[in-house]
Amino acid sequence: MDVEFHDITNAVVRVTNGTCTSTYEQCCSGLGGSKFGLMKRLAPLVASLGLLAACGSGATSPTTTFAPGTLVVKAIPSLKFDASEYGPVTAGEVTIGYANSDSVRHTLILAKDKVKVANFKLVTAQRGDSDSAVVNLEKGTYVMLCDVPGHSNMKATLVVD
Repeated sequence: MDVEFHDITNAVVRVTNGTCTSTYEQCCSGLGGSKFGLMKRLAPLVASLGLLAACGSGATSPTTTFAPGTLVVKAIPSLKFDASEYGPVTAGEVTIGYANSDSVRHTLILAKDKVKVANFKLVTAQRGDSDSAVVNLEKGTYVMLCDVPGHSNMKATLVVD
């Protein structure tokens, strides 16, 4: 986030990723008056900057919201899922949501007895992306995998009752 503000005294405050790039002396000296007087004039600006910083600078991944009842799986840094086992879920139509908290592309496929579940693949291209789908699952134990080359350690178990 790069933000530049000019107040009525022509003082410039530059913010890059939530950090002021200038000190008071560099930014505000020579304006006349006391630091306290200038601070009073800049209070609304500082409050605005705080709100902008709270909106995020891209340093963290956004929170993805899925419908209630969705089984949520997250791809996390170090080529892992956020859990080694998911479920149990009830057999039948299951909604699975996939959120990417990592900086690289990930997929999610399901296999039962070493056979890939047909017509099911979730794809997230980058941090903050999400995908979801409904899949009809029979009772049993499934393996959840990321089939991106080099991601073979991304495995988890899904139990369906």
